[in-house]
Amino acid sequence: MKTTISVIKADIGSLAGHHVVHPDTMAAASKVLAEAKSQSLLIDYYITHVGDDLELIMTHTRGELDTKVHETAWNAFKEAAKVAKELGLYAAGQDLLSDSFSGNVRGLGPGVAEIEVEERPSEPIAIFMADKTEPGAFNLPLYKMFADPFNTPGLVIDPTMHNGFKFEVLDVYQGEAVVLNAPQELYDLLALIGTPSRYVIRRIYRSEDNLLGAVVSIERLNLIAGKYVGKDDPVTIVRLQHGLPALGEALEAFTLPHLVPGWMRGSHYGPLIPVSQRDARATRFDGPPRLIGLGFNVKNGKLVGPSDLFDDPAFDEVRRLANTITDYMRRHGPFMPHRLEPTEMEYTTLPIILEKLRSRFKKESDVYKVKESIYSKEKSGPSGD
Repeated sequence: MKTTISVIKADIGSLAGHHVVHPDTMAAASKVLAEAKSQSLLIDYYITHVGDDLELIMTHTRGELDTKVHETAWNAFKEAAKVAKELGLYAAGQDLLSDSFSGNVRGLGPGVAEIEVEERPSEPIAIFMADKTEPGAFNLPLYKMFADPFNTPGLVIDPTMHNGFKFEVLDVYQGEAVVLNAPQELYDLLALIGTPSRYVIRRIYRSEDNLLGAVVSIERLNLIAGKYVGKDDPVTIVRLQHGLPALGEALEAFTLPHLVPGWMRGSHYGPLIPVSQRDARATRFDGPPRLIGLGFNVKNGKLVGPSDLFDDPAFDEVRRLANTITDYMRRHGPFMPHRLEPTEMEYTTLPIILEKLRSRFKKESDVYKVKESIYSKEKSGPSGD
């Protein structure tokens, strides 16, 4: 049976700032998805959140980019945003960049990760959802899952993984993609994905049979809107076991709270901290950037689960390290490397400040003349003698 798993997310408004999704907005979205399920448009669904992002997890048989499924998600977000406005929640409807639906939600603000699979006898998946960061935040952990034998021993000892994986990498600025093979083109792959603000892993396939193993939402809100309207807050779907990373190998990739861009006002680097669902709230400095993971089995399109994957003391030391990194980075205040580099700041509100100061900048030669004039006056004294 071919089943499509669609994870579509949006920031439709939050309680007390960019903090947490209000349960009433989740209930409004649930009504829309329940109606779609009753009409057999959806097989199953699950609604959750991470920070201020509402996450819709849906299964169906209609394939990727299906107009009716995307319209259902769009209507769910619109209804949730309506409730957010009634409650006076902050940034109500923030990620809905258009007033009307136009075929699918791509380019309209919400993030999308979809994967169509021929269900295996057992189809385990993990869905990782992040807040206060961008799609490239998954570059490092996905590389570790599918290309690093120190993280994933299955690459060495599992014959069905031994031929490696293909990485489809998207240049988000040019809109072009390249497929690179690991391990054969490992250094070329790292040369690209080491710049996660531009080169983003979009899909990963098993080399020997092109089995799709992972997919990432790649929407960059600032590039769509042309200005800062919030971070992208990406999601990724990872298939597990049977010639793909085991669940433990996938989770091991998040034991380093690596630095990702986003955090406060989308303008700072901070550690990506894996947390339980109950701790998926943006607090300190609107963060730190949060990650949750939900584990499911999919059977005939039904979602069995979820398991809250990071609700485990095995990740306590990761969180402790993330808090130590948070302290260190915060002490830099407005200075780099805590604050993003200039190219990334172009899409924040900083250009408004720079434009205000533009007329006060002088050429170096003019500054030198002013200094000379002041020096001459000081030398001659107040009377001019």
